[in-house]
Amino acid sequence: MKIDDALKEWGDYQGAEAEPADFDAFWDKAKAEVNLIGFDYELVPADFASTIAECYDLSFTGVHHSKIYAQLLLPKKSNTKHPVVFQFHGYHSDVGDWSDKLSLVSEGYVVVALSIRGQGGKSEDHLLTNGGTLKGHLIRGIEDGPENLFYRTVFQDVYQLIRIVAQLPFVDEANMMSYGVSQGGALALVCASLYPSIKRVFVQYPFLSDYRTAYSLDVTQSAYEELAYYFRFRDPLHENEKSVFAALDYVDIQFLVKHITAKVVWAMGLEDRTCHPKTQFAVYNRIQSPKKLYFYPEYGHEYLPKFTDIMHQILVEN
Repeated sequence: MKIDDALKEWGDYQGAEAEPADFDAFWDKAKAEVNLIGFDYELVPADFASTIAECYDLSFTGVHHSKIYAQLLLPKKSNTKHPVVFQFHGYHSDVGDWSDKLSLVSEGYVVVALSIRGQGGKSEDHLLTNGGTLKGHLIRGIEDGPENLFYRTVFQDVYQLIRIVAQLPFVDEANMMSYGVSQGGALALVCASLYPSIKRVFVQYPFLSDYRTAYSLDVTQSAYEELAYYFRFRDPLHENEKSVFAALDYVDIQFLVKHITAKVVWAMGLEDRTCHPKTQFAVYNRIQSPKKLYFYPEYGHEYLPKFTDIMHQILVEN
């Protein structure tokens, strides 16, 4: 019943706003900036021992001269090229433990987990912005226009990471996947959007979509709460409302996913009020590649049982 109701209400929903006319040009320019920086990197053995994996700290210099880090795990004693899974973490947190990635390494995968700049991990954030940044990164740079948004730099980091990893001698560039949850789910989709050679995407309840709708849906109880704080404390008369949302359109993943050619496997909790199902459908419905949606009618923004097993089985059968 809940699934039928969700499909009836949002099964054709395409978001609250049209794509900016210069959206693709905006992201072509952002990728060109990364291309100019280049794809140099450092790969240093990590202080973590494993009998099945070689573990490395991968680092590179991203936009705004920020040093960006990732965990990289490689099957030990192997001279072949390996498929890759890129992993992206949730908002505020970090890449997690090394041991979390060993099950995929044991199946022959290279695992690369990006530390998102300015959050719980080692990656730096040297972006300079004006205006308020209270309560989160979504509004960071919002008063400077879309080219100075925090998430523009994060999406650029994702693109730079993929380009670096794709050139590594032990990587099968034709067999790369992405996975993430919440913020990480959004970045898994960004990964496949900015680099359409990505083969598969696994995503749970992604963040960073359909901002006007998110703002209208009990925003202070959601991942988008900083929008409410911005207007309350920075712009109480909403004099900047149009320009704020117009800027955020450029980091709205619903407009990026048209470029995905990967097969997409998606998990959605219908009780999710952190990243509301309506904002997720705005993205899912715009994906044009093969896709499958798993519904969890009684679940919200939380651990979704069986999904990682589903992902694991698909990867093993790949």
